[in-house]
Formats: sequence, structure tokens, C-alpha cells
Amino acid sequence: MKEKVIITGNAHPILQETLAEKGFAVSYLPKITYEELMAQARDITGLVLTTRITVDKHLIDAAPSLKWIGRLGSGMELIDVPYAQSRNILCVSSPEGNRNAVAEQSLGMLLMLLNKMNIAVPEVQQFIWKREENRGTELTGKTVGIIGYGNTGGAFARLLQPFNVTVLAYDKFKNDFAHDHVKEASLEQVCRYADVISFNVPLTTDTKGMLTIELMKTMQQKPVILNASRGKVIHLPTLSEGLKQGFISGACLDVLENEKLDTYTPEEKETLQWLLNQQNVIITPHIAGYSHEAFLKMATVLLKKLGIKEL
Repeated sequence: MKEKVIITGNAHPILQETLAEKGFAVSYLPKITYEELMAQARDITGLVLTTRITVDKHLIDAAPSLKWIGRLGSGMELIDVPYAQSRNILCVSSPEGNRNAVAEQSLGMLLMLLNKMNIAVPEVQQFIWKREENRGTELTGKTVGIIGYGNTGGAFARLLQPFNVTVLAYDKFKNDFAHDHVKEASLEQVCRYADVISFNVPLTTDTKGMLTIELMKTMQQKPVILNASRGKVIHLPTLSEGLKQGFISGACLDVLENEKLDTYTPEEKETLQWLLNQQNVIITPHIAGYSHEAFLKMATVLLKKLGIKEL
């Protein structure tokens, strides 16, 4: 009898094809719900996740044959990893597959904001031609703070090198990683000196709502805030207040704490609409790390880490 694998999110076809070639019975169910997965969990050997399904103790207990859990992309906060490991279940992710895509998206949003392309392009589409009003600011020579120097933080720092910036990187769990234009710094130093601050952290109890009013008050250069990591790292009303009080000069977000826009309360809608109306704010729909190339690489990296395919 073939071992069963369920893929619970959008994945490159190579993932399903390779698993099938290796003898697995693969169910590609990118819209499966938690309840539906629970009903099918008893005989599954492997589980592939994106950002939709939470693998908690109850689901793990419902899957006594489960041997491995693979996360496409980065971030393991949806999985009860300690409990899974206590059951000898292998848990792996593939941040190496989409780190470059996230870094490029972050840089693209930043350059768009600094050069006011988000304003100028729609104006020209309306036959409005403004040069003086859309004068940009160069990234070259600035100081960029990176909070969290893992896969995506490191990839972002590498992309910044040609701009002759100084990168101040803070990572609570790392040290001795300074090189070239990258300098290790404390969180206090990042906030004091950086013209741009990028959050590249996983979602934990420490990083949830990490951007506080108190933290923004220490940001002496009134930086542009970037977040292409996890939406819950930044609470939108707090971000809005920071912009209104002038603690920060702009924001580029690819993730939101609640990305199901049809579930928004009137208050949430009002906050998001206010942000969307600001010329110094850019918001994209969680597309960083979702490039065509990353779509393939996340699948191949995952297969390699699971020991299913050598690359």
C-alpha cells in the first residue's frame, strides 16, 4: 500500500510529480480546510503546507502515521514543532527557495516609494505631468537597518551592496556575521541611525506586534518601514499612529495581520483605507516570495530536505 501525502496549498507541479514518481499516493488539495484534513489525517504519511492550515496537537494526534511535515517557504509558526518532534515527525521548511524573491520585492517597493513612482505612474496615466512634485530621494549612501538576519535578511543585505549603503543588522540569536557593508548592531542602534528599517523576522511571541509606538519614538531618522515577513509583526493601527505622529516617514508592506479582507470589521477597513490613501505607503498582496522562480525552488528545496530527491 502506497504511503499517502496531502499537499494543502498551491505548489509547483514538480512537487506532486516527484512524490508520485517516488511511490507516494499524492492528493493535491490546495483548498482543503482544517476540518476536512482532520477527517483524512489517519492514514497520511506526509503533509505539505503553505500559509493556510494550522498543524496543532489535535491534528497531529489525528495522524498516527505522519512521518514528516514540509512547509513551502519560511515560517513554522503554524506548526506545533516541539510536539511534532516529540512524536518523531520531521519538520522542514524551504526559506532558501524564496529568499531572493522576498529581497527583490522589498527593494522594489523601497525604490518605488523613495522615487515616488507609486504617485507618478498613475498621474501620467491621467495625463498629469509633475516633475518637481515627484522629485525622488536616492537610496545610495543611506543607512539600512535589518531586524532579523536570517535567509531573507541576508538576501536583502546582498542586494543592497551596489547602493553603497551601510547595513546595520540586528539578530537576537546570531552574532559574528558582520562583513563588507554589513555591521552588527543592537536594536537601539538600528532605531537610532537607520533611514530604512526592514523587518525580516519569524512570527513568535517576541515579534508579534514588535513595531510599537515606544520603538518608533526611538527611530531618530524617521525611517521608512519595510515588512515582507509576517503580517502580525506590525499592528496596522500602531503603524498608522506612527505615520500620523511623524515617527516614521513611510511604509512598504507585503503582508497584513489579517489578509482576509472580506472579514474586516468597520474599524479594520477604516485603518486599511487610511493607509491606502497615503502617498508614503505601499501595500502589496503577499506576493513577495511568490515569483515563478521561487515557486519552483521552494518545491525542489523541500524535496531535497525531505531526502526525497537529490538536486
